[in-house]
Amino acid sequence: MIAISQQPQKMTIEEYLEWEPDQNIRYEYVNGEVFAMTGGTIPHNDIALNLYTALRPHLRSRGCRANVSDVKVQVSPKSPYYYPDVIVSCDPQDLNARKFIQNPKLIAEVLSPGTSGKDRGEKFTSYLTIPTLQEYILIDSEKISVERFCRGEGRMWLYYPYTAGDIITLSSIEFEFPIELLYEGVVLETEE
Repeated sequence: MIAISQQPQKMTIEEYLEWEPDQNIRYEYVNGEVFAMTGGTIPHNDIALNLYTALRPHLRSRGCRANVSDVKVQVSPKSPYYYPDVIVSCDPQDLNARKFIQNPKLIAEVLSPGTSGKDRGEKFTSYLTIPTLQEYILIDSEKISVERFCRGEGRMWLYYPYTAGDIITLSSIEFEFPIELLYEGVVLETEE
């Protein structure tokens, strides 16, 4: 028999921040409720690592940091707290952060059939409220496809789709790379 610890029904943000580090898995926090993070696929993981690997040397020379899926972002002091696949911050407060990132410049989510709806809906809506966020990137894990949302003037967000052969521009961190770099070594669904 496998023992499964009971997760609390509702908790305050303070209770969550104290409780979650002692858990065996990661939990996102939204309006008093916690949600277990499930494991991703190998392509999902490889894509996130490919992006991180490309960004890290570029960002270090600019005084910025990149983190992958084990670092949470605080959307607001009350709620929610999410675990993006890749997060970039250049804010001095975040460079020495130990628990979560508060002022991201760029957030990337790798889409899978089970997470696509949440990444495009609830998370997208929440992320857009972060004043420092300049770009939100959605990367498909089943085919070569990337969607980039870039903050425009006022409340406007600009949409840029990318497919095979395209060069992706991340204007918030002045970085360009071929889309194929994200999919290097990744076995896509159609290739199996």
